[in-house]
Amino acid sequence: MDKTQKAVDYFNKGFNCSQAIFTAFNEDNGTSEETALKLSCGFGAGCGRLGLTCGAVSGAFMVIGMKYGKFREDDNAAKEKTYAKVREFSQRFIDRNKSINCTELLGCHLGTSEGMEKAHKEGLIAKICPRLVREAAEILNEVIV
Repeated sequence: MDKTQKAVDYFNKGFNCSQAIFTAFNEDNGTSEETALKLSCGFGAGCGRLGLTCGAVSGAFMVIGMKYGKFREDDNAAKEKTYAKVREFSQRFIDRNKSINCTELLGCHLGTSEGMEKAHKEGLIAKICPRLVREAAEILNEVIV
């Protein structure tokens, strides 16, 4: 199964968007599935329902960091490459979706009772988030080649 479908499957099993992306790409970074799911859990719904960066985007940023990130103090080239890949991913995601902000993407703020009610009543999470997870995975596959 390809990573894009794997990400959608994780989301459909009840994991959040960040967990879906980070864990689907997990086999490449050597982190256990349990660790990947736990590590990425807090980034869902725009970072813990703060309505900020979309969790699928945050998950992608973590994948990029695992592949290219700086881990030696003298490796500024790795940091710059990571930042460039994050910007590239972000621009491609924005080109498709006009934003990387969860509240803007859903049209409501999941951290408020009104926003959560709207999301449930209109089925926004089921309508919008699987597509965002799929698109994030597709873009990520192109960016981390």
